[in-house]
Amino acid sequence: MPITFTIFTKPWKLEIPVLASYVQQLGFGGVELPVRPGYPVNPDNVESALPQAVKQFQEHGLAIASIAGATDERTITACGAAGVPVIRACISIPKDRNYLEYETEAQREYAALIPALAQARVTIGVQNHCGRDVANAMGLRHFLEPFDRKHVAAVWDPAHCALQGEIPELAIDMVWSHLCMVNLKNAYWLRTNGPEAEYALYKHYWTSGRQGLCPWPTVVRLLKERHYSGPVCLTAEYSDTNSVDRLIREDLAFAQSLFATV
Repeated sequence: MPITFTIFTKPWKLEIPVLASYVQQLGFGGVELPVRPGYPVNPDNVESALPQAVKQFQEHGLAIASIAGATDERTITACGAAGVPVIRACISIPKDRNYLEYETEAQREYAALIPALAQARVTIGVQNHCGRDVANAMGLRHFLEPFDRKHVAAVWDPAHCALQGEIPELAIDMVWSHLCMVNLKNAYWLRTNGPEAEYALYKHYWTSGRQGLCPWPTVVRLLKERHYSGPVCLTAEYSDTNSVDRLIREDLAFAQSLFATV
């Protein structure tokens, strides 16, 4: 079954018909749509605007495969009514909280949403994310173990795994049982001060698929070996924000070539 490549449209705050036309021209099969303040579909209008957005994307041959938005009953119900199957979310650990205690609290909150998720036939896809988040595949595995993947599943982001030193060959073993979506992007650690400094400082730098720590050819090979058929979302996250449009075209071509040949 051919892979559907989607794009996270966060960099483009365009009206939906304009955005849909642009995504179609790029060559993607669908989108992950931000449902956030400042975007055409937002928490205030999600019930009315999301079904309209689905229709407008469909007119361009595109699907809304997922949204990035709130994981509350209102949004879940709106996604179910509009036929959007996945709400992507990250689990962020507040600075004043213990990791495991907060994880347990978040698990209870998600468990309380299962009746709404089941009724709407919507899945919360939890993505690993660097920083004070559930940051790697093992963290995802531990968080998701109590849940049926129909309700709460994994969005595997191997670039964030790479920033944490986790290799894809082991990471995929950890998330496979709950996997619903894969993110593709890339990054590396960039030193921000010179060698004369008292100690080194680094930040993560988001780059093209060919240039970061995450080996896209390995990730794609592993997915193909396991006959993965879900969405692959290119997140269009680049530290060089002036080059987003060029880089996303190059990365889509790279990803397509890997799935075609690896």
